[in-house]
Amino acid sequence: MKIAIFGDVHGNLIALEKFFKLEKDTTDLFISHGDIVNYGPWSNECVQFLNDQTNCKVLKGNHEQFYLKGNYGGNNIIAKTFFEKCFENFNANLLDIIKKYDEKIVIDDYTIQHTINDSYIFSDTKLDDIVLDSNYIIGHSHQQFQRTVGNKLLINTGSIGQNRQYLNQSCYLKLDTNTKKITLKSFLHDIDKVINQMKSDNYPEICLDYYLSKQKVIF
Repeated sequence: MKIAIFGDVHGNLIALEKFFKLEKDTTDLFISHGDIVNYGPWSNECVQFLNDQTNCKVLKGNHEQFYLKGNYGGNNIIAKTFFEKCFENFNANLLDIIKKYDEKIVIDDYTIQHTINDSYIFSDTKLDDIVLDSNYIIGHSHQQFQRTVGNKLLINTGSIGQNRQYLNQSCYLKLDTNTKKITLKSFLHDIDKVINQMKSDNYPEICLDYYLSKQKVIF
């Protein structure tokens, strides 16, 4: 079986639709490790899009948890402003879909979930206190990497909708359960369409500045 594992879409329908267009003919199963909603202008559409796919499993991320609680609850003013803008426009009926998302899924030797210990784990994060009980595939930090912790693999898919460094680069991975091969993959999408929609939707200046401050890979 060939599985495409992805996450951190964050309301970026432009990137999500391109991802499925690129992979649909060579993928048996899609698995999202969460954070479909918030930040970008199409949280409703992204949740509905994934729900309409017959070969896709979706897990909860921290932003799905925020939506279910109806409250961001953190101290980051940028994240708080994004939440207030996006959540007020979210279709409450779609919360019934989000409620059904699982927390994790195990495929062969891999545990797939949004993150470990609610932590942002990067390629250079010290992990002295973490003992992995299996190989893990995670997201959350929006940075793609593969590293070894003890005798286990820890792999971050990166982000489909909001790359940590290059905002118009989408990252994910493919797992071939027959060959046991993991392939880290990426593509470029038109982030200007996302930003222009945010402007049209009257996003607060602090939100627009956050996107505009990021680097882009030149097409």
